[in-house]
Amino acid sequence: MRNQWILAAAAVPSLKIADVTYNTDQILKVIRENRECGIIVFPELCVTGYSCGDLFGSRLLLDKAEDAMFEIAWATEGLEGLTLVIGLPIRLDNNLYNCAAIISQGRVRGLIPKQYIPSYSEFYEGRWFSSGKGIIDRTLELHGESIPFGVDILAEDRESGAVLGVEICEDLWVPDKPSTHLCLAGANIIANPSASDELIGKQEYRRQLVGQQSGSCYCAYIYASSGMDESSTDLVFSGHTLIAQSGRLVNEDIFPTRPSLTTAAVDLAMIQHDRIHQNTFDDSINKSYRRVSVGIGAFGGKELSAIEMADILKSLSVSIDRNPFVPEDDVERGDRCRKILRIQANGLATRVRATGIFNLVIGISGGLDSTLALLVCGEARKIVPQIRILAYTMPNEGNTSGLTYRNAKKLMQLIADETYELAIHKGVQMHLQDIGHSPDYEGEGDATYENAQARMRTYILMDAANMRKGLVVGTGDLSELALGWCTYNGDHMSMYAVNASIPKTLVQYICRTYGETCQNEDLREVIFSICDTPITPELTPNDGGRIAQMTEEKIGKYDLNDFFLYYTLRYGFEPSRSLAYAMRAYPDLDHEQIKNAAKRFFSRFFTQQFKRSCLPDGPKVGSVSLSPRGDWRMPSDASMHMWLRDLEEEQ
Repeated sequence: MRNQWILAAAAVPSLKIADVTYNTDQILKVIRENRECGIIVFPELCVTGYSCGDLFGSRLLLDKAEDAMFEIAWATEGLEGLTLVIGLPIRLDNNLYNCAAIISQGRVRGLIPKQYIPSYSEFYEGRWFSSGKGIIDRTLELHGESIPFGVDILAEDRESGAVLGVEICEDLWVPDKPSTHLCLAGANIIANPSASDELIGKQEYRRQLVGQQSGSCYCAYIYASSGMDESSTDLVFSGHTLIAQSGRLVNEDIFPTRPSLTTAAVDLAMIQHDRIHQNTFDDSINKSYRRVSVGIGAFGGKELSAIEMADILKSLSVSIDRNPFVPEDDVERGDRCRKILRIQANGLATRVRATGIFNLVIGISGGLDSTLALLVCGEARKIVPQIRILAYTMPNEGNTSGLTYRNAKKLMQLIADETYELAIHKGVQMHLQDIGHSPDYEGEGDATYENAQARMRTYILMDAANMRKGLVVGTGDLSELALGWCTYNGDHMSMYAVNASIPKTLVQYICRTYGETCQNEDLREVIFSICDTPITPELTPNDGGRIAQMTEEKIGKYDLNDFFLYYTLRYGFEPSRSLAYAMRAYPDLDHEQIKNAAKRFFSRFFTQQFKRSCLPDGPKVGSVSLSPRGDWRMPSDASMHMWLRDLEEEQ
């Protein structure tokens, strides 16, 4: 598969103000020690120091800075996959510009002048520097070389797909940010050499700016600010470095020991997917930018197998969550669960108000999904007090276990307004006999026997809803829909499906969070019992009253299935890339185990689309959804063979 992982770095070298020779040596030291990086961004005016003041009027300082730029460029000869962004003052015509030099493969590839020159509060750059705003299509002749000069420059590596744009410090703080235009023109990495002094609250604001800009522009953003060696006459500089990707802060440092290097791996494949998916991204694309060739190499090579990709992710210390739908942090996870439940409840409340149907009919099995759906009904009742919850449990003699039966009964009694128990054993047997099927389970693969129960329960709920002028609330979750682990026109169908966009790995946490925060000890106890119960449809004979049918023995572990689901839908990953990510996230499983799980997932995902094509309404709560009216429109007869071949080719 194509590798587009770039090792990005923000460097804060040691510095002596106005000592160009010393500063150059420190920059070269950083380069020598970090040749594996694809891009290194240094602070604003790092060659001279930002706080030189009126020394910027010195011809000696400016001459030495220009010489240093070429010395640094020559040092990159032979480093084919490394690009540098360094800051220095540059003269053009009768003006002095605060510039960023793009250096790669032994040459200065471009010079970008700062556009917004701050002259307010503690800043007075306008005393020395002119704005580069509006300078395009210019060339600067230095040391016998013609160097592109202007704000219309993008640096491109066609092998890795990296396209670099540069803005400088204040350019990020203004409403019309240059990086917005650079990204619309194709940049997927933004470098910002900066000199931002440290004030109370400024660190948090910088973090917000970088995160927000990387998110709205779907790009990687590398921010490197001047360090503590700058003059402390009136200001203190902190060496704040940040690397973000598509709204997520990947790494940062502040007040580091000099020299320092903040590194992070950024994935251009994810950025490309987000831009294609968000089809309004290039509505105002500007194609007038000049492109210069640079080397920003993918870490580990251009093409990798899944095993090699997994090794690269490990060597880059890329953290891959085993449960991408579930936040690892306890506080964040609890907050996420409460917000999701609120969305579900408000969706159901809106449907109730719109239809004028206030009786909610729901089937309770004693499992996780129906528990969450019942909790949603209870929360919706807080929003619309006229709601009445009519809960039905429908055990099947010989199949329903004692544990799930007791939990279902207790849960209904604690939450529902009316509770009903309707045994389905006789009805199912009569139906099976009517169609010529034995009333008994005929063993592995007897889908008729199993599905007859699910359809009988839905049949009862629908008729009960008609009789009571009610609305059947669906319980099935996103993972079951992805795998087709539901009975067509059975538990697959309802009048409003509140769990339809919630994966199984998250359902348990929402229920458990509710149990932890509710004020009812009995309710807490039964919710925890349900959360600790093995996942089962209970559609085959039990083992002496104990659960015998385990869902994950049939369809594989839900955490792996949800993992493949997330990366397939959220980022459009090919199976081999998802396999590599899973190998990194699950080091305790071997390659073949994960590969077989992936094959099973993609086989089921493709063949079961017909069940998703006719889903009832339900609220979207996250970035991944399978609604046929919204996020996922797939032909039911699509071929899976190319996806399976992609896995088969992985050795």
